[in-house]
Amino acid sequence: MRPALAYTPGSSPLHGASPGAAIAYLGSLAVVGFAYWSPMVLAAAGIAIALAGFAAGARRAVMASLRLAVSLLVLMVAVNALVTHRGDTILIRGWEMPVLGSTDVTLESLAAGATIGLKVVVVVLVFAVYSACVDPDRVLRLIRPIARHSAMTASLVTRMVPLAAGDGARLREASALRGPAAAPVGRGAMARRLLESSLDRAVDVAATLELRGHSLGARPRFDRQPSRDDGPLIATACLTLIAAVGARLAGAGGFETYPTIEMGTEPLTIALCIALIVLAALPFGWRRWRSNG
Repeated sequence: MRPALAYTPGSSPLHGASPGAAIAYLGSLAVVGFAYWSPMVLAAAGIAIALAGFAAGARRAVMASLRLAVSLLVLMVAVNALVTHRGDTILIRGWEMPVLGSTDVTLESLAAGATIGLKVVVVVLVFAVYSACVDPDRVLRLIRPIARHSAMTASLVTRMVPLAAGDGARLREASALRGPAAAPVGRGAMARRLLESSLDRAVDVAATLELRGHSLGARPRFDRQPSRDDGPLIATACLTLIAAVGARLAGAGGFETYPTIEMGTEPLTIALCIALIVLAALPFGWRRWRSNG
């Protein structure tokens, strides 16, 4: 079974476009996650990325990354509530500890932790859609003229990590099929078997690369033909960055947590949230309109 975050071939604009255009499209949404602290804007960016992943056929990757990201969000909220005790709205009155001081839990500390967690959710979703929709071999061809050995290393990592995850799933399934009378397989034994299979796979990969001439100094030539999906993705990335930067300069997306929570809900912020979702859907709508036309 293919791992959820592994690259899966498809026919969506993200699959058909060049890696540079796909990275620009996803990177523009990631910039929104780094530039804003407003939960409304971060939630809109996360929804836009998730919908793009669903439209591109990366539902499994989006759902798997959401499970990871939500657990990280809950962890960050809990840690920030325990570590940071600023804010005027006290929800739980704690005690005075010798080293930690006051252990009060405030609404503002929960909101600050949730905001940090939302940023993590946006970034995790971006990388999940990228991993499932952007061909690592095409990325290797893109960056090979710049950093040949680094490109090879990065490409191998993006391929070998999902394979190792698949090997681990198959080993767990095989251990479960040994029957109730068999001795349970511990984590140490499972990790040792996974390491042995990874080393064997690494030797096979090295031999294959040598046979294909990757140790030689000659550089193969690749045909660079622009895709019809590059234009809509790049245009969407530019429009997203213009909207995000322009709205930020105009004061949209304001959010303060201390000493009390203050969140901007002016029409410009709402318009930015709607624009992010609409812009993320433009390349897919353009593909459908072009195919119907």
